[in-house]
Amino acid sequence: MTESIKLSATLGASPQRVYEAWLSSKEHSAFTASKAVVDPTVGGKFSAWDDYISGATVALEPYRRIVQKWRTTEFPTGAPDSRLEVLLEEASGGTRITLVHNEIPEGQGQQYKDGWRDFYFKPMKKYFAGKKS
Repeated sequence: MTESIKLSATLGASPQRVYEAWLSSKEHSAFTASKAVVDPTVGGKFSAWDDYISGATVALEPYRRIVQKWRTTEFPTGAPDSRLEVLLEEASGGTRITLVHNEIPEGQGQQYKDGWRDFYFKPMKKYFAGKKS
């Protein structure tokens, strides 16, 4: 069994700006305040939160959608990667970012939902405050 979560937030920057930052090692590291290494191409590997998160990008629709195979060091041995879809759309005040995270190992969905809010959305809101372009 696996779990799925979906959550959204509004960020004070354009979809292009958020998309480029998500796929930038420098900016991803900056908005999470932890080391991230991102190869911004389809098939490119990434890691974030000092290698706690790792995976590979499987699809890119510039400024609209990022799909990644995703896992943490807390996935059970032998568990397949989960699937993370990052959706970006223009919204009043900037960008509405929606994360659709599927195929999470059973029992871990709520911890990742909390993690996305606390360790991505909250710092991203601060990082992008006033960065509209």
